[in-house]
Amino acid sequence: MQETLLRVSKVYKSYGKSTIPSLDGVDFTVARGEIVGIFGPNGAGKTTLISILCNILDPTLGSVVYYSDGEKSPREIRSKLGFVPQDFSFFPELTAKQNLSYFGNLYNLKKEELAQRIDELLQKVGLFHVKNQKVSTFSGGMKRRLNLIISLLHSPSILFLDEPTVGVDVQSKIAIMTLLQELNQQGTTIIYTSHHLKEAEEFCNQIILIDHGKIIANDTLTNLLNRHAVGNLEDLILKMTGTLLRD
Repeated sequence: MQETLLRVSKVYKSYGKSTIPSLDGVDFTVARGEIVGIFGPNGAGKTTLISILCNILDPTLGSVVYYSDGEKSPREIRSKLGFVPQDFSFFPELTAKQNLSYFGNLYNLKKEELAQRIDELLQKVGLFHVKNQKVSTFSGGMKRRLNLIISLLHSPSILFLDEPTVGVDVQSKIAIMTLLQELNQQGTTIIYTSHHLKEAEEFCNQIILIDHGKIIANDTLTNLLNRHAVGNLEDLILKMTGTLLRD
């Protein structure tokens, strides 16, 4: 039986005076080493949920508990998390190496350790030869790869990914997904959301569907496809959330 890494219990989130919660009693667990995909229409609550899991937002009600050795403060928990946002999170006028050095210092990594980690990650994503070039000169795929490895400098035990391959060429996509698979095989737990559903089918071993702030499905893809008599993740989402456009 897999060890539970994360338990989300009856999480609600409301904004301002809205009478409709963004999250409405969300419950699920994540086992250590899993790759969990969270999917749903626009406005379903995915971004709010990820923000709460990353300790960026506090829930209105409910709890998010990470299991580790001993009690951990919120700051200590955050030091074990990696978050790759959809929007680029670096300084375009700095070089790739300067960006990584800056973010590595925020993680309080030792100088020698950080230098080694920077070179290792740049090699893995094929950016070592351009490490001294300004990021403003990079292609979209190069920027997406840099965006990813910034979050890996401190070797997080759990990694959150928001559209990690959006807008990239096939070569960059392969490089990113290969690195993510390698990290998972080494023990990193991954929580992922994307609109590339074919990619998600091949990548995730647990699927969570959310709509109107509620979890409407949580199981392996194979079990969900069999249960709802559909052939792929796209058809599953459409069957369970409908075809009406969402704002």
